[in-house]
Amino acid sequence: MNDPQDTALPPKPGDESLIPQEHEGHAGESLLKLAVGAIGVVFGDIGTSPIYAFRETFAGHHKLMPDTGHVMGVLSLIFWSMMVVVTLKYVSIIMRADNKGEGGSLALLALVSRSLKGEKRWTKGLVLLGVFATALFFGDSMITPAISVLSAVEGLTVVESGMGEFVIPIAIGILIGLFMLQARGTARIGVLFGPIMLLYFAVLAVLGIVNLVAKPGVLWAINPIYALEFFAIQPLHAFLAMGSVVLAVTGAEALYADMGHFGREPIRLSWLVFVLPALMLNYMGQGAMILSATPNAALEIIKSPFFLLAPDQFRLPLVILATMATVIASQAVISGAFSVTQQAIQLGFIPRLRITHTSAAAAGQIYIPAINWMLMVMVILLVLGFKTSTNLAAAYGIAVTGAMLIDTLLLAVLLFSLWKWNKIGAGVLIALFLLVDLAYFSANLTKVPDGGWFPLLIGFIAFTLLTTWAKGRELMLKRLSEVAMPVQVFVKSAANSAERVPGTAVFMTTARDGVPHALLHNLKHNKVLHERVILLTVRIEDVPYVSQAYRTQVKEFGQGFYRMVVHYGFMQEPDVPAALSNVQGIGAPLRMMDTSFFLARQTLIASSRPGMWIWREKLFAWMLRNAESAMEFFKLPSNRVVELGSQVEI
Repeated sequence: MNDPQDTALPPKPGDESLIPQEHEGHAGESLLKLAVGAIGVVFGDIGTSPIYAFRETFAGHHKLMPDTGHVMGVLSLIFWSMMVVVTLKYVSIIMRADNKGEGGSLALLALVSRSLKGEKRWTKGLVLLGVFATALFFGDSMITPAISVLSAVEGLTVVESGMGEFVIPIAIGILIGLFMLQARGTARIGVLFGPIMLLYFAVLAVLGIVNLVAKPGVLWAINPIYALEFFAIQPLHAFLAMGSVVLAVTGAEALYADMGHFGREPIRLSWLVFVLPALMLNYMGQGAMILSATPNAALEIIKSPFFLLAPDQFRLPLVILATMATVIASQAVISGAFSVTQQAIQLGFIPRLRITHTSAAAAGQIYIPAINWMLMVMVILLVLGFKTSTNLAAAYGIAVTGAMLIDTLLLAVLLFSLWKWNKIGAGVLIALFLLVDLAYFSANLTKVPDGGWFPLLIGFIAFTLLTTWAKGRELMLKRLSEVAMPVQVFVKSAANSAERVPGTAVFMTTARDGVPHALLHNLKHNKVLHERVILLTVRIEDVPYVSQAYRTQVKEFGQGFYRMVVHYGFMQEPDVPAALSNVQGIGAPLRMMDTSFFLARQTLIASSRPGMWIWREKLFAWMLRNAESAMEFFKLPSNRVVELGSQVEI
């Protein structure tokens, strides 16, 4: 028998050559074009915050009098929150933490984990933090469409007071239509997102400027003294107000998550030159309008300051434009949920789910039916259960602030461990971010009884599912490896004694060592071996992309036996037949008509063996039964697949 030989060995996961040429940047597109595209997708969530954020700070669950001290204090808090949380933390620093061009909690987690390899006592805790941030995102992705669309449609009551009873049906109708369109993709209507959001932000700025003319002194709210005076005079009221002020920065994490689609510089340009000025002008305009009114009038205006910025004849067009903007913001969040789910599947935190591409040109445009319908049901239940955007605002914020706090903790590891920043400077920055994040998170905890329990409940359910799947897979692989036979031993004993038949057999296996159970079962029942036997493992690396040149790794055992590992990044979709068509070092090229794929379908038996609690073992078994078939997930030809069952006790 020949000695095992490795061919096409891929480099270490951190090697720059893992990035394929087509993902090395956005050089083919102009900075301005990408910046406009980013405005249409990235800033939808934070861009629709003026519709409800300023209102909720005064007219929400913890009411404030709309007088000069409170208005200037709140505007100062909003401005400095945007500067510290969005501009400094996310745009200036965290966006440098790109995982081969990609951003988001899971990409950041993979980057941090790679930098801490060998330090297991830290890595496990950080992985749990990253997974919990991902779990919180699912709660956020349910609330964002509900509060955004509902707050915009509520503008109809400003145009015509008798429209109140139609708000919920109209909002639900818009949301159902939005989710129904997901299967068709957003490629066609996506080209409208940029121009619509450009118009929307321009209108925000113009409305703000028009109202600032009467009270330009409001611009002095950029002075942090007003925020400090608010806390000094009324510390409790200021603390509670932060629970609503944070609504102005929800969506900041989207800038980082969408970095892979547009690049760092276009997002920074859009934010600093266009989006930030437009948002602050609008918030200042709302404050100026309140302070220009009599005290009694201010109490009425504060119930809907955003729509009252516009003159009577322009309010209905503003409602329509705001509704379009909230639909775009909701679309971005839904697409983000699909992307995060795909990453979690590839990284081993979620069972295989059916994923379909809605665009032949854009690989990032995907549709996951199970996630889409689950989100639709939960969003509609939120609208029916909370009924108003004010009630939903009580549920909003805690998931976002929790995720932001976790991002800061992961950033701290990067600054000290990977980037090796000056310890004093890095310590001051992290202390500032932690102070702000903890203040916002603590303020939002006061909203738990009024609705904040919902995203926490969704987060804990998602966290339980994600960790149960990851732990269950780990235990299942461990149990299978305990009884696995070394490949060299199997080749020596079986290759010469078993009858060989023409063709190629590909045995899919999650273990990189040992003989797959499906091969043993096939030999036991059919008593034959194919002329060529490939033991194939698909491995997802902790980088977003693996180039074609480093796709496969092959080891030859002789007697027609090969072990092959196919490498993909966590942003790529596995396609086994495509990978096999290009592989070298396994003799004659593979022909699909002469190739059979053997899959093992495990039936899990819950037991009292050390590992997980019985209820989690049963939950994992249920998740495994309902996972997408490996045949479809790996794009195997259905008429060439054989499934063989086995039982595993975990």
